[in-house]
Amino acid sequence: MLHSIENDYMKVIVSEMGAELQSIVGVDGTEYLWQGDPAYWCDRSPNIFPYVARLTQESYYIDGELHHMPIHGFAPTSHFEVVYKNEDSICLELKSTPETYAQYPRKFVFQVEYVVDDDRLDVIYRVKNEDEKPMYFGLGGHPGFNVPLAEGLDFSDYRLKFAAQCNPQLVGFTDACFLNGHDTAYEMKDNCEIPLSHDLFDNDAIVLKNVVGEVRLESDLDPHSVTVTFPQMSYLGFWHAPKTDAPYVCIEPWCSLPSTQDKIAVFEEQPDLIHLAPGGVYSNVWGIYIE
Repeated sequence: MLHSIENDYMKVIVSEMGAELQSIVGVDGTEYLWQGDPAYWCDRSPNIFPYVARLTQESYYIDGELHHMPIHGFAPTSHFEVVYKNEDSICLELKSTPETYAQYPRKFVFQVEYVVDDDRLDVIYRVKNEDEKPMYFGLGGHPGFNVPLAEGLDFSDYRLKFAAQCNPQLVGFTDACFLNGHDTAYEMKDNCEIPLSHDLFDNDAIVLKNVVGEVRLESDLDPHSVTVTFPQMSYLGFWHAPKTDAPYVCIEPWCSLPSTQDKIAVFEEQPDLIHLAPGGVYSNVWGIYIE
């Protein structure tokens, strides 16, 4: 089932499946969110939980036992229940079930709340540990945005621009998209800009660390833009379907990274996973601004 929230600046549509954004339309009718063309990528904006990206052999250890989980965890393919909805906000939640427990042996509540406030859409993640054991988990966003945002322009007319100069590190990945342990300096124009081109993603996603927590998709030829803020996330990924002319770019704030090539992760030992004590509550807010 789909639900809509709106204000004077935007209308947002959210699905109960995965609590996934389906549309972000501005006041002038511009659709900012990628619409899931299966020729390139059928998703639109998955919510990632309880693990970001890939696990070696789709497997990991917790409590000394081997478990299995697909890429980006089970949240994107799970049905969420509506906790509340009003004109400009909605909260959906996923509770642990026997099916999730088989993949991830913890009792939890994962909430995704969307709030429109002027030209900003806040995305609020909350995790409550309802288990007697500590939780170890990752989460993140995976929204795709249309590029170009205006007719007559090309993908290469746009850039990704950070709010301030920085010296990011490119997280090293193998050809199979697992960590290789070799991070390198990532050069940007003026230490803040990444001009877009389709071949930028020929080797799959670009994942950066040590960046400022705000980046803007923009063009000198288009008054429309999208800004993603992620003050609580340590990593930021950019992606579109590799070796294609896909007319979108994903801007992905992550709190953790995938597993190492050929090494099955041990959740208790993975340092970037969030550790949440029994009864604890974790929250994380990131945002999407449209112009």
